[in-house]
Amino acid sequence: MLKWHDLPPSLPDKRSFMNNPLAHYLTSQAYNNAWANHRLLKACGQLTQAEFQATRVSFFPTIQFTLNHILTCDWFYLDALERELRGEAPHPDCYVFFAQDEPFTDCAALHAAQRASDLRLIAHCRSLCDLDLARPVTILRDTPQVDTRLRLLAHLFQHQIHHRGQVHAMLAGTRIAPPQLDEFYCAGEADERAQDFTELGWTEDEVWGER
Repeated sequence: MLKWHDLPPSLPDKRSFMNNPLAHYLTSQAYNNAWANHRLLKACGQLTQAEFQATRVSFFPTIQFTLNHILTCDWFYLDALERELRGEAPHPDCYVFFAQDEPFTDCAALHAAQRASDLRLIAHCRSLCDLDLARPVTILRDTPQVDTRLRLLAHLFQHQIHHRGQVHAMLAGTRIAPPQLDEFYCAGEADERAQDFTELGWTEDEVWGER
């Protein structure tokens, strides 16, 4: 299974964080995204299968459906971002990632797949520099979508935040307390995330330090 720290050693570093503050911010967003998913999916993993699949009040009707939607949209956008970075043509059938609305019915399997996706996003962001963020990324929707790397990544992060909030609210209606998801950025809150960082194989310096 992929580990959080299994980033290719050659990836960092095309750039330094000091000289590329926007790329550094995007990288910190990717780490935050992975951390929040880890905490949320750990909590959801304590639900019974019936609770995981129970109909609730939200945009998507269940916790399972919402978490699957987060993942399949990640696949959709990551494919486009990675293809552009490699200099490849856009996917000819971008909708293939939505062939199944809910590819996972087991929370543990979904958690593992989300971990792998989050690792890809971190690796992608670590490879970027500020000067390249205006490069266009094309997705061959029915009407082709063209956005810069920066705008597509910003959308991807916001999409995850939006739907994680829905899962968080649905979880509040269960016997499992929803986890705190806002103690990532402040230096003084490092102790609050230390256990999660240990589980993820990270250090504060890896996420925030200069290279």
